[in-house]
Amino acid sequence: MLLHIVARGRIGRSPEAELVDRYMKRIAWPTRITELPDTGGREPPPPPSQGRRILLDEKGEVLPSLAFAERLGRWRDDGVREARFLLGAADGFDDAERAGADLLLSFGRATWPHMLARAMLAEQLFRATSILAGHPYHREG
Repeated sequence: MLLHIVARGRIGRSPEAELVDRYMKRIAWPTRITELPDTGGREPPPPPSQGRRILLDEKGEVLPSLAFAERLGRWRDDGVREARFLLGAADGFDDAERAGADLLLSFGRATWPHMLARAMLAEQLFRATSILAGHPYHREG
């Protein structure tokens, strides 16, 4: 299953970019990152019918890492071809975009800088795939 991050804004050369690169390179599953301008620009064509759209949104579910891994594993096992993670612009997503998502995902009720949220997502994707592979990166308790 392809793990595809579609993010508004260019990360450029920054400490956050280094974190994103570090984790994305360590993920054994296929990955892709698509950057869109802060405004305008179009999301790549929607995922096929076997795709999932996940919006990072402050109003979303707060999933513990194990639950997040289980969700990804279930999608993979059900034949989902792409899990597309969307990070919006500063204003986030509107109600119509939220309604069209398969999952609204939150990293807590705090507001996170956009570039840091991207790094956090990359780390959680690495952690989830590591959990599913039985790798010791994730340790409970």
